[in-house]
Amino acid sequence: MSLPLITHPDYSYALAQNHRFPMEKFRLLNACLIEMGIATSQNTFRPGKAKAQLLEMAHCPQYLSRFINNGQSKAELRRMGLPWSEQLLRRTILSPSGTLLSAQLALQKGIACHLAGGTHHAHFDFASGFCILNDLAITAKSLLASGLVNSVLIFDVDVHQGDGTARILADVPQAFTCSVHCEKNFPARKAQSDLDVNVPKGASDDQYMALMAEGFENAVALSKPDIVLYDAGVDVYEQDPLGLINVSLKGIRARDRYVLTRCAESSIPVATVIGGGYDKDQKALAQRHAIAVEEAATLYKAHF
Repeated sequence: MSLPLITHPDYSYALAQNHRFPMEKFRLLNACLIEMGIATSQNTFRPGKAKAQLLEMAHCPQYLSRFINNGQSKAELRRMGLPWSEQLLRRTILSPSGTLLSAQLALQKGIACHLAGGTHHAHFDFASGFCILNDLAITAKSLLASGLVNSVLIFDVDVHQGDGTARILADVPQAFTCSVHCEKNFPARKAQSDLDVNVPKGASDDQYMALMAEGFENAVALSKPDIVLYDAGVDVYEQDPLGLINVSLKGIRARDRYVLTRCAESSIPVATVIGGGYDKDQKALAQRHAIAVEEAATLYKAHF
């Protein structure tokens, strides 16, 4: 079998053309991987809707009810950053199951890739920054509760700090959060991860790689994980409108190759999620998100 991939056609739907969030990128990423020959009907899996019991592992029931029933206040909707719709509800309830399925397949196969996920700004009782449900926190808590693992490392290299993940998991010692992010970027008020790596604004490939690699090695040494959830955000890209650091496409590939290779060398299962990436050219953006999957597919053939 080839590298396991998890996606769903309902991950993408039509948003207003002037909306900042690139909702079409999920469909385009899958199409890109099909064109490359990496995604086939044999290795692509679809998640089902997440049940309330799963979501409540990381989220307040009252908040879940407000979101599901379109009962959020105007202030909550502004902070969420996306207009409520039935399509948004459907994709939001599917995505946490996609990350959990990716983790379960990674435990079986060594590596698996979710072609969505990484909604790390979602907090226990509110949405923020296009993030409604925290798939990383939900997955970590579910894996630990099921006894499938004793320790989880969330290694988050999205350019923005994983503040929601850090706060939800702050009192879960078996879940180690490491965020490698631009220090002068959203959110303005940072949370405290188990390990925060602050990347200076305008950092180059070499500077970024050195900080990221040191962070990864330290996080693995401190957490001794049974699985890594890798949030491979591509908003570190030098031309990303929300990034503020200067990592090239070559630098993104080197980063993803490093993390995935080190996991394989250490026999640590790894599940990837795509995290952030913002660009009006959504096809080019999808190709950026495909880099982690390409690297995972190469490693899968070599090691598994």
